[in-house]
Amino acid sequence: MSDLYRIYGAELSPFSVKIRSYFRYKQIPHEWIQRDMDSMADYQKFAKIPIIPLVVTPDEKGLQDSTPIMEAMDLSYPEPSAHPSDPIARFVSLLLEEFGDEWGNKWMFHLRWAREEDCLSAAGRIAVGMAPKGNEEARLAVRAKVIERMTGRVYFVGSNDVTAPQIEGSFRDALALLDAHLASRPYLFGGRPCWGDFGLWGQIYNAWTDPTGGAWIESAAPNVLTWIHRMLFPIAEGDFEEWSSLEETLMPFLTDQVGALFCPWTVANAAAMAAGEEEFSVELAGKTFTQQPQKYHVKSLQAVREKYAAVADKSGLDPVLDASGCLATLRG
Repeated sequence: MSDLYRIYGAELSPFSVKIRSYFRYKQIPHEWIQRDMDSMADYQKFAKIPIIPLVVTPDEKGLQDSTPIMEAMDLSYPEPSAHPSDPIARFVSLLLEEFGDEWGNKWMFHLRWAREEDCLSAAGRIAVGMAPKGNEEARLAVRAKVIERMTGRVYFVGSNDVTAPQIEGSFRDALALLDAHLASRPYLFGGRPCWGDFGLWGQIYNAWTDPTGGAWIESAAPNVLTWIHRMLFPIAEGDFEEWSSLEETLMPFLTDQVGALFCPWTVANAAAMAAGEEEFSVELAGKTFTQQPQKYHVKSLQAVREKYAAVADKSGLDPVLDASGCLATLRG
């Protein structure tokens, strides 16, 4: 039996490259398999739901959903650690991973499918693996179908004419805040990557591969760009920092992006799902954000609340979460 894990994914899937980066950092023996026409039959043997990434273990068990995959692999491969020892930094890292998966995905998905040049770029790359090799007519037909399907799904992440400026403004603000923070360290929490890096990076890296996102990053966020490249093959270059040395430049991101935008949004989403509403609106930084509720985010909110509840000593953590506007959301 091979000791290799198999990762079925796609370069244009932020959750797939997130897992690949994590496996590379952990030095877990693995094979990266592009999910395409050639690998689809093998993928379908192990996938319980039609999503990527799919990790197949050496004993032929399928794992799906990026966060549970990382949780499972952390048990078998605890070193090199992807968790700061400082309890405040450790939890903030977990919270940023959740933010990246759920709010950061709005950035990536909106930027990829809101403009024609981005649609053509992304759909063209996707079509390469879905059309018969060498058949340009088929590739163009697949590209057109991908664009039609994906532009019809942007409402799932809350992207519409009204919310577009809010999503794009959040992305640009986040880039500025992250660029300032990364000016003096290789990774978000110091000398090695943690869960917050992986969660945010998958989304930002994918946005960078598209024309609009790439132009915005390269023109305004040189430190983020360096981090994007570093996270393709991340290594431990030093130790994690204590929260006291991170707070000055990371707290603004935690406050402006997580506390002011993500937290009220995820609470409103959960309330709308519980009430059976088809649409909900919530005030985010003084502007109304409207979208359909999303079922999966209710589960992920509960999961991060459980991680908060499991923190044994919250005496240092709670003041940070309170000051950033996150505490009430995590207490439920």
